Amino acid sequence: MSTLRIKIVASKKDINAFHRLPFDIYTKDSNWVPQIKQEVESVFDEHKNKYFTHGICQRWILINAKNIVVGRIAAFVNHKKAKTFKQPTGGVGFFESINDQEVANKLFDQAKDWLILNGMEAMDGPINFGENNKFWGLLIENYDFPTYYGQNYNPAYYKILFENYGFQVYNYQLINYRQIADPIPEKYKQKADLIVKDPSYTIKTIDVRKIELFAEDFRYIYNAAWVTHDNFKEMSSGMAISIFQKMKPIIDEALVCFVYHPNKPIAFCLGIPDINPIMKRIKGNLNILGKIKFIFLKQFVKITRVNGVAIGVYPEFQKRGIEGAIFTDLATRMLSKRKYIDVVVTWVGDFNPKMQYIFEDIGFKVKSKMATYRKIFDNNVTFERSPIINKT
Repeated sequence: MSTLRIKIVASKKDINAFHRLPFDIYTKDSNWVPQIKQEVESVFDEHKNKYFTHGICQRWILINAKNIVVGRIAAFVNHKKAKTFKQPTGGVGFFESINDQEVANKLFDQAKDWLILNGMEAMDGPINFGENNKFWGLLIENYDFPTYYGQNYNPAYYKILFENYGFQVYNYQLINYRQIADPIPEKYKQKADLIVKDPSYTIKTIDVRKIELFAEDFRYIYNAAWVTHDNFKEMSSGMAISIFQKMKPIIDEALVCFVYHPNKPIAFCLGIPDINPIMKRIKGNLNILGKIKFIFLKQFVKITRVNGVAIGVYPEFQKRGIEGAIFTDLATRMLSKRKYIDVVVTWVGDFNPKMQYIFEDIGFKVKSKMATYRKIFDNNVTFERSPIINKT
């Protein structure tokens, strides 16, 4: 009989235990950067997470016979997305476990049972009850490459725990990397030069004083460029403004730019300074004291990496070298500032080979790899990988 006891996270004590566990698991791992407690909690707050308007979630901790917390997990149902798959699919995330398959199985079983009760026939993980720019995926290659802000990190044995339970890779998440000073391949450089020299094109960096105007330009391009993606949902003005307002405290205006032709927005590139070196020192708590520390450390901690969050080009302007022109322009500014050294693109799914080809074509290389796993509850159902998008 198992001595493991599962408990719903309900009390303040439970919440503290939920956040304490990673510090025990990663105590000797110098590559780990704690997730920000307040950001994690906002995922489970009905007043802060808009996904509660069309979804539900639950989380648990697992306690052993010595009353020690040895694992945690959360499960989610996004009703808008769940039934777009052949099997209604929920998700699991925020998984942490000691290196023990019984512990992992107990956590996965709890999530699976809860998801079945809520009409699901499969589960993806580790994912977030929200957007995929944070808390998404399992690191499966290159554990020594410094993680970027918002990236999941885990021990190598998590891959074994997931796969032994029956999870299969639904898609890979490719982390692309390049040095800023590295030259752009010649064929892209020629196209980029033509764009830069053409007076009908203008490249502008963001002005945070006019952030709502740029948010609307971003929305305009995004809705046109992503419309062919699976499960696409048109972005509202409110959502676009919210994204930019959340980024505002850490925006470096030199890293966010838009292309216009002649006055119509046709492309964007969003980059932010990688603040993980600061977050590591804050140790996962961005309370009032943590915010004071952040402001203080921001003046002294050297940040040399840029996180490439997103790039988008209006469909009729794709394949013209716009991406190369954007990166040439960004690299020129970054090198002149003598501040940033390298860029990490956060992340490209292997289901989007067209985008991955563009990054490789302008000199990026895959530096590390993550995976989104899927477990179909009925073993008689044939497993299928994530469908390819942007085939044309």
